[in-house]
Amino acid sequence: MANPPFNQKDWRAEKELKDDPRWRGYEVPPKSNANYGWILNMVSKLSENGVAGFILANGALSGGGEEYKIRRKLIENNLVEAILVLPRNLFYTTDISVTLWILNKNKKEQSRSIGDETRQYRNREKEILFMDLRQLGEPFEKKFTQFSDTDIKKVTTTYHQWQSATGENIPEFSYSASFEEVAKKDFSLVPSKYIEFVNRDENIDFDEKMKVLQAEFAELLKAEAASKNDLLTVFSELGFPINF
Repeated sequence: MANPPFNQKDWRAEKELKDDPRWRGYEVPPKSNANYGWILNMVSKLSENGVAGFILANGALSGGGEEYKIRRKLIENNLVEAILVLPRNLFYTTDISVTLWILNKNKKEQSRSIGDETRQYRNREKEILFMDLRQLGEPFEKKFTQFSDTDIKKVTTTYHQWQSATGENIPEFSYSASFEEVAKKDFSLVPSKYIEFVNRDENIDFDEKMKVLQAEFAELLKAEAASKNDLLTVFSELGFPINF
């Protein structure tokens, strides 16, 4: 797990670290932004069954240039397992929404013992799980957000069930994208490009809605007129009538 600095600029000199072994097989990360330098640093440390989880600014999901080439190669190498966009106000140091990346060097079908539990994993090499968690969370210390126990269980259950069996996609929450789908989106990892958005306006009867609004505004105008008359009466009784 890691939380590297976001969008770190000028993190290396122009000709520095060009032949660094951590980038082997990938483009050299641009010196203008260290995000993909951090990613490749973590990838280089993974064992054959290694898993990495880290948080980055959302811009890393769709950057161009060298970032695009590195991201595409990560996807082609079956390293990206899940992308989870998080709510705003989770952190003390920034209020922006950020992304949790999960990279997994072994997405093949396998059994693995975790504590006293043995988990069965299906082959997920050509799939990526996208999750949008921005609607989850509860208030914390007035201006911050934290995940409740229910939220955490929902997220972890969805993730682990997806690892073991192909689950259902949930509108506005999760989507399992194939490699072909990601390729068609030009290797973007922005969750909103894959997760279904529910258009709640489709089933609204606008005539009925306007009649309701019409009645509500009529009541408001009546109340305003009554309040105006009461105010004029008060001033008149005090001997200071308002003429207009």
